[in-house]
Amino acid sequence: MDSILRKIRDECLEANKALPETGLVDFTFGNVSVLDLSRGIFAIKPSGIPYDDLRKEDIVLLDLDGKVLYGESKPSSDTPTHRYLYRTLGERGVHAIVHTHSRRAVAFAQAGFAIPCLGTTHADYFAGEVPITRDLTKAEVKGNYEWETGKIIAEVFAEIDPMPIPAVIVRRHGPFAWGANGIKAVENAHVLEVVADIAWQTLLLNPRAESIPAYLLEKHYKRKHGPEAYYGQPTDPSERKAHRPPKAPRKGYPDPRFYAFDR
Repeated sequence: MDSILRKIRDECLEANKALPETGLVDFTFGNVSVLDLSRGIFAIKPSGIPYDDLRKEDIVLLDLDGKVLYGESKPSSDTPTHRYLYRTLGERGVHAIVHTHSRRAVAFAQAGFAIPCLGTTHADYFAGEVPITRDLTKAEVKGNYEWETGKIIAEVFAEIDPMPIPAVIVRRHGPFAWGANGIKAVENAHVLEVVADIAWQTLLLNPRAESIPAYLLEKHYKRKHGPEAYYGQPTDPSERKAHRPPKAPRKGYPDPRFYAFDR
């Protein structure tokens, strides 16, 4: 295994190890994969192995045709979904994928609702509502179920840029999120659950709550993303002023150092 493949294997291990710290997964629910686009190879969590027991040797590397290249373990049962998404969305920036069964996002999936963008917390990360797929047909479920799951996700993003809205709700199933790398994908999956929880509580208080106005959505999204962004610190270290290191996280809260937050 060369250094590039070791890099995506180690990145995949790190991202999977980070998942339990977010509170997004119970037992062995969920998985993270990481793509090397130039080689057409991705690394993914093995099926059914507890996160605490994961070792780098357990991570499975496959090509985009589904051939296992490295690893003795059976890859995640969701591997065909990840593979389909990399084949269709990899060239559009999706280089790491996270699937969880986080509870509020799953509740939206089971209720059959997209997650509406009701305020600026959502708009800071997603440039609109988090969409929901259609139902799978009986034939799709009886066929190559996980591959067909990837197809219905890709359908949603046929005319939507997947990077400003880096997540989707699969109807009756749960959330998938993605990013440019493993840790960013985990961050987006975590934020997805946060905004799902906020939307849930907002709609309990006011079932008629309206979506955020487009001008306010655009302002909040663009101040953190793209060429007009001005939120956070300069990327050039020479432009940064001295600042104190972050405080240790409070007990019971995810360690923010797992993420590349622009905060």
